[in-house]
Amino acid sequence: MPVTPRLLQIDLGPGVLAGFTTRENGVSVGPWHGLNLGDHVGDEPGAVAQNRRSLAERVGAPVRFLRQVHGVDVLVPDPAVPGPAVPDPVLVPDPGPQQGHDAIVLRAGAGAGAVMVADCAPVLLADPQAGLVAAAHAGRVGLLAGVLQATVERMRALGAQPRRIRAAVGPCAGPCCYEVGEELRALAAEVLPDTWARTRSGTASIDLRAGCRQALGQVGVRRVEVLDRCTVEDDSFYSYRRSSITGRFVGVIRSLT
Repeated sequence: MPVTPRLLQIDLGPGVLAGFTTRENGVSVGPWHGLNLGDHVGDEPGAVAQNRRSLAERVGAPVRFLRQVHGVDVLVPDPAVPGPAVPDPVLVPDPGPQQGHDAIVLRAGAGAGAVMVADCAPVLLADPQAGLVAAAHAGRVGLLAGVLQATVERMRALGAQPRRIRAAVGPCAGPCCYEVGEELRALAAEVLPDTWARTRSGTASIDLRAGCRQALGQVGVRRVEVLDRCTVEDDSFYSYRRSSITGRFVGVIRSLT
């Protein structure tokens, strides 16, 4: 019997459905067991398709997935071109074989958008007054390259105002567990000083959450909620650092107006 995916919902304003999935209530087995939503990690395609259908049914709209490349390109699909009717899973077609996107901005009526993660930070944003929502994949590389600033700028160009935007940073590898070399930590801190951190054992690490908050603040977004859940330590979520063969959970968002 089909089961409803668990969604950790976040309040980003009236008329916005936003949240983060967990591993619960999916049909994948093996190292991907649970609600794996990644179609590029070796899982059985039929299981991924069923998991994606369940998510589409949960949010009440087709869900657009991206081909993520740890870059800064932002997709803005045309709401006049609908995705497949629920319950078919949606993979957003890219303009060319080399093109990928790590963020999506959606107008009202354009369905839902998702970003897949397994230690990177999923970031959801909304300006309900402008009828705009967005999802961004903020791993270390994309975060330092400016994916969040690029996302906010695309929203602003479409009518959003940064002071009205509300954002949520979802579960990701915490500074407790995101161990890196000291040189890499220093390079990250040159771009976003708030990323400088230590693990529990005192070694060099990166704080993705603090970096996301700082990056958003640089473009005027001040209302940022951060979920303090480390994917490496919490097996409710997929984690590449914990298990290199694993699935992906998502941050998903939809404008209901």
